Amino acid sequence: MLAVDAALCGRLPDRDHTLAALGLSVQVVFLLMVAMLGLLVGTVALVARAYGGGDRDRVNHLLVQSTMLTASVGIVVGVIGAVAAPAILRVLGASPTVAQIGADYLRPLMIGTPFWYLTLLYAGILRGVGNTRIPFYCAVVANVVNAVMNYSLVLGNLGMPSLGVRGSAIGTVTAQFLNLVILVVVLHRGVIANLKLPFKLVRVDRGLAVELFRVGWPAAIDMLILNAGFLTALGMLARIDEVTVAAHGLGLRVQSLAFVPGLSIAQATAAMIGQALGGSNIQRAREIVRASLLLCLAVMIALALAIIFAAYPLSHIFDVKSDTPLEAYTVEWMRILGYAMLPSAVHIALVGLLQGSGATRTSLRLNFWTTFIIQIPVAYVLGFTCHLDALGVWLSFPISFTARATLYFIAYKREKWAVTGIRIAPVASADH
Repeated sequence: MLAVDAALCGRLPDRDHTLAALGLSVQVVFLLMVAMLGLLVGTVALVARAYGGGDRDRVNHLLVQSTMLTASVGIVVGVIGAVAAPAILRVLGASPTVAQIGADYLRPLMIGTPFWYLTLLYAGILRGVGNTRIPFYCAVVANVVNAVMNYSLVLGNLGMPSLGVRGSAIGTVTAQFLNLVILVVVLHRGVIANLKLPFKLVRVDRGLAVELFRVGWPAAIDMLILNAGFLTALGMLARIDEVTVAAHGLGLRVQSLAFVPGLSIAQATAAMIGQALGGSNIQRAREIVRASLLLCLAVMIALALAIIFAAYPLSHIFDVKSDTPLEAYTVEWMRILGYAMLPSAVHIALVGLLQGSGATRTSLRLNFWTTFIIQIPVAYVLGFTCHLDALGVWLSFPISFTARATLYFIAYKREKWAVTGIRIAPVASADH
């Protein structure tokens, strides 16, 4: 959806400012997603464990309780994001013009935050019980709706008004709401055996909320740290040349699409690892990790080659003009991301292992060191001290990804994640 937003908004008159605004706005969206990610990771890990251990009552209890918690978090984050959007963009180094465009895009998007969060939750729960087809079909429908509405509302086609970036956000929120409605109907009608979402309010299970928090908070902080790396890079780029911010955003949209296969493998890995450990089958968990690593490497190497050799035509999807600074920066950044996909493949596969096993503190520690000790200092030194400017900032990503992949592989071989049982053992036991 975000890639469609960029492709259509890139055809608006003030292209460079618009794309810079979208590049910053997407980072704000991911930053505010931190609150949801911890809850999502905790829920999927516990659902997969319970499902693998045959505890269907606990699975349904998790479905109801996580729905209430997610809706509450989504409303709070949406309100904060809508109110604080301009200020956040200015802190990131946006000019007044870019900040205003970004705020026009973010405000409608933030209002739809509860829809987006619940969609992510239900897709995660279905993944935890081994059903990925239903979320896939829902996502296909939502993306078609998003593309049609963006085509109509951004540029004023099909008899609709031209609302620019605001129309893009409205189209995206509408598509997310439709996605949520379909998932709710599926879960309420009990289409999946032994999984049903009732239409009633229940009291919050504080014990379960604490358990979800205990498993999920390291993943939330982990996401915050990763965002700190991206946001710091954006801040550096904004002080080098605002055009590089637009190029950065376009490159990340291509990367996000290219990373979809790898991330889907990681999500499947997390669910299957949880089920295997819930059934006390450590050997099965090892086999899943090996298969995940091989599949991730094969898929992402192929995609990396495609990005490296097709960087120019890929940039033109966003209506980037030939022989412009924006084209040169976008192609340079895309190719760097392509080279970074090899170590990223190892990292992504092993993220699924650690999240599925509940060893989220291990992931948190490793990302802390690689982001704050390697990525951010390297970006500053190469970009400013060595005067490589945007190239130096961008080179910090493959360097940090390589370090991250190495440390994750060492953690995998140590096997402190191999804790079995329906309920995840205390984090201190799982990670230490």
